[in-house]
Amino acid sequence: MTDTPPDRLSINSDSPYFDQPLLERGIGIRFKGVERKDVEEYCISEGWIRVALGKKVDRKGRALTLKLVGEVEAWFERPVAGEETAGDEPAGDAQDQPTA
Repeated sequence: MTDTPPDRLSINSDSPYFDQPLLERGIGIRFKGVERKDVEEYCISEGWIRVALGKKVDRKGRALTLKLVGEVEAWFERPVAGEETAGDEPAGDAQDQPTA
């Protein structure tokens, strides 16, 4: 089973694309080949991200955002809780030990 993030996700709790359990796992975003940590919302199929526009806020106190268009890649930074990945195998196999 492939573990891929949704096509569209937002950190704004008022958005229909907000999903707290997915956000708790951590989402990595690469935009135009550069990893970004300041993404407010993204859409892979439409090829855009939203980022905060400095410290500017609207009259309701929400950050003003800027929509940037380009190639978007997303991945989970942590596996699902309780799920073991291939990299979690013990490092002490007998095959890997040098013999004297």
